[in-house]
Amino acid sequence: MKGALISVEGNWGHFKKPETNNNPLTHDFITKTALIGMVGAVLGIERPEMKELFPQLSENLCYGVLIHSVVKKESWSFKLRYASNLFEKRPVQMEFLKNPRYTIAIGLRDERSASYFNQFIAALESSEARFTPVLGLHNCPANLGFIASGELKQSDGDFQTKSFVTEQHKIIKAFLTEKFRVGVDRIPTYQNDDFWNLPDKYVRVFYPSEDREISASGAHYEFTDGSKWVLI
Repeated sequence: MKGALISVEGNWGHFKKPETNNNPLTHDFITKTALIGMVGAVLGIERPEMKELFPQLSENLCYGVLIHSVVKKESWSFKLRYASNLFEKRPVQMEFLKNPRYTIAIGLRDERSASYFNQFIAALESSEARFTPVLGLHNCPANLGFIASGELKQSDGDFQTKSFVTEQHKIIKAFLTEKFRVGVDRIPTYQNDDFWNLPDKYVRVFYPSEDREISASGAHYEFTDGSKWVLI
């Protein structure tokens, strides 16, 4: 499978958990649907076209995330005013990721989306973007960078990785003696043509941070540079 490694970072990020509307909480790291939104931003795809494109890219692209930074969250309060009554205001507290920094493996699962994949990687190689890519919110700009292009070869069995693994993977017992913490999150992987993350397409993942490595067993991919990834 054709693939690439890219870097994504910023000062702040917010990848909203849909069940927390009044005081929004964030997922622990960038979601697949947020990455697809970045693809649209870099390529300059307008919202109506992106609405129709989301289901296709959700199926045709896959991704894995290596979290370089500490997963640190901070809550900030805002005063939101209703357009119908500017004198009525409502306090809202939002949770943000501080200094998120990732390496992302992105793979082309279906040639139907090859043109979007190729244009996206070419734009990153040239340090170009039509619209400003963001880490979930428009006041959280993202810095994107190209690392490498190559192949992602599927394999099965024991492996070591710095990316997340899913609940279908068996974590090897030797890992449990390591003195670092593993995070758990349930992240969206599919958005329909109404910008709705389908509940049955969420995937539960386990992840290390700060460039730590875990050992697991199951289906995974090996990139050209020898790094191992779980892609969803």
